Amino acid sequence: MNEYRILLVEDEAHLLAAIKLNLELEGYHVSTATDGKKALKLLKEERVSLVILDVMMPEMDGFQVVENIRLNNNPVPVLFLTARNTAEDRVAGLKKGADDYLTKPFNLEELILRVGILIKRGTQSDNHKSFDHYQISGHTILFSSYEIKCADGSIINLTKKESMLLKLLIERKGEAVSRETILETVWNYDVYPSTRTIDNFILSFRKYFETDMKNPKHFHSIRGVGYKFTD
Repeated sequence: MNEYRILLVEDEAHLLAAIKLNLELEGYHVSTATDGKKALKLLKEERVSLVILDVMMPEMDGFQVVENIRLNNNPVPVLFLTARNTAEDRVAGLKKGADDYLTKPFNLEELILRVGILIKRGTQSDNHKSFDHYQISGHTILFSSYEIKCADGSIINLTKKESMLLKLLIERKGEAVSRETILETVWNYDVYPSTRTIDNFILSFRKYFETDMKNPKHFHSIRGVGYKFTD
């Protein structure tokens, strides 16, 4: 066995067993999960070199899982396995933060080859390290240290959830992000915050970044939907 551990997330039992066996024959350590929520729990408990992730799963789909991984500043390479093979699906997966995309049915030899390439690249992928900071109105958000460096040099400390929500809204700049999406990707159903909790986060962001909180330029409430960030 080598030192590399792979997290395999697949809800089809026979496919999970077949892929796990072939990866272990190649010398990899393999942990498994059958839904997105279990996958995120394992990622908190184990250090892995690669995540192989099905898209269509119960609890949370693969797109939501990879988005949560990236919101947590985790640069681990992610390979999607999915029956969804349209160009739109591939683009959506890569935009969420996946590194590669293999459609079902697939050749096991090709899967093993792609796994080796992704692991060789390691977790230092520029794609996922580049979005470590963002500037709004002269203030710089430092996502890795959960801080805002203000224009006057002072520092505002962020909670992890604040940092994750900020990153989600910024990554979806110009889009209305629903409360349901926020619950799925930031809280991933571990805790159910009230609508007021999310509202209070947005109020805090306005306090940090807006010059006129009654007429926000950056953080907007979309009635009946959720919130939107504009630069």
